[in-house]
Amino acid sequence: MAALEGKICVVTGATSGIGLVTAEHLGAMGARLVLVGRDTAKGEAALLRVRRRAPRVQAEIHYADLARLEDVRRLGAALAAALPRVDVLVNNAGAIFRRRDVTRDGLERTYALNHMAYFLLTALLKERLAAAAPSRIVSVASEAHRGATLDFDDLQGARHYSGWTAYQRSKLCNILFTRELARRLQGTGITANCLHPGFVASGFGDNNDGAFRVALSIAKRLFAISEEKGAATTVYLASSPEVQDTNGLYFKGCRPAFPSAAAQDDGAARRLWEESARLAGLSPPRRVC
Repeated sequence: MAALEGKICVVTGATSGIGLVTAEHLGAMGARLVLVGRDTAKGEAALLRVRRRAPRVQAEIHYADLARLEDVRRLGAALAAALPRVDVLVNNAGAIFRRRDVTRDGLERTYALNHMAYFLLTALLKERLAAAAPSRIVSVASEAHRGATLDFDDLQGARHYSGWTAYQRSKLCNILFTRELARRLQGTGITANCLHPGFVASGFGDNNDGAFRVALSIAKRLFAISEEKGAATTVYLASSPEVQDTNGLYFKGCRPAFPSAAAQDDGAARRLWEESARLAGLSPPRRVC
């Protein structure tokens, strides 16, 4: 029997890059695939690609702009209604934005897409993950988190913005989110881990223009690894029996690794959780005496 036979795997950012390669591998292992993407043309191409690799795979795609909380809520409700359970949730969608942009929700776009989408979609699928226990949450972070710290007085770069700094902080958020999520999931049968995929030769960063895009393109040609190699640790955490009971760790090259000191700050992890819950509308309203 294939390693994931009968398992339901939700993969965000699954229409290109390491998200698509991850989906291909999970489908080849027998998983039922639920892909999440934003572009319909890329979505249809992604479905064709995973079906070519695994002709018998059950695969479907849902569309959402994960930088918008309204879309994440709609997606979460649709998946919760359609799926009896979720065995694996792969939070993979992400991007870097050279210029600061604010979404309809008033959130800085990097923070919204790279962190809040992970946070809110995971919360909305918690019951379906519990129904599948033992189940797994795998979040794609990055070594780019090193050197970053969170300024809770300017969490979304309203006063000082740099595209690279915003990206670094979002990846730090991914690790802190995983740390606090794992603590809250203890004893539920749901595990949460995160990872560094490597510097991957994908379309990452192509949404930008000018010198920034050119420099990133040159760096990818010189230093980046393949999408296959970049997806390896995600696939490992989603499928390997070796990590079935592993919870709250950061992985690199399919092995546990130590993140930065800032990424091990439990106080910051709790504070980020509370702020994220407030922004997502998941916190109970405060009573006014």
